[in-house]
Amino acid sequence: MIDVAIIIGSTRPGRNGEAVARWIHDLAAERDDARFELVDLKDFGLPHLDEAMPPAMGRRDLPHTRRWADKIASFDAYVFVTPEYNHSISGALKDAIDFLYGEWHNKAAGFVGYGSVGGTRAVEHLRLIMGELKVAGVGAQVALFLGSDFENFGTFKPAAHRVHAATAMLDEVVAWGGALKALRDGTMAART
Repeated sequence: MIDVAIIIGSTRPGRNGEAVARWIHDLAAERDDARFELVDLKDFGLPHLDEAMPPAMGRRDLPHTRRWADKIASFDAYVFVTPEYNHSISGALKDAIDFLYGEWHNKAAGFVGYGSVGGTRAVEHLRLIMGELKVAGVGAQVALFLGSDFENFGTFKPAAHRVHAATAMLDEVVAWGGALKALRDGTMAART
């Protein structure tokens, strides 16, 4: 069984991401093929990247970086819940990703975007970032529109058909996450 983080990609007060992530988590909790955990960036209090060494060096000197690295390394796959700010992801999510390097490698990711055009442009940027970090982004994704999936642009009320999109995305995350876990486990066994 694999472990999947559902990462809330916004720290803004009044954010919609927490409700969206809880909805995804509730859907995921009905499954028995993986363990799912909500990971809230707000709980980590990460500043702008403040490590002296580049993340690719693998050195984690500061306690907040080590705590974040340990959390991210413990998962086999991720579901990113991201708002779209100015055609991209939030600065907080980008900083959190950039704190680490190897902890992301050879894992899978699914994407849930929300915004005026369903967060699709933010997800496209996130796919590029994840590709650079050797994370396999799955094809199925969830696009939530502020005008139709949120009442008065703030209260999350997803259209019924969004469950199908979320289920398809979770199916792919679990499948790819399991395959890449086997790859990582095989690679580790070959090295010893």
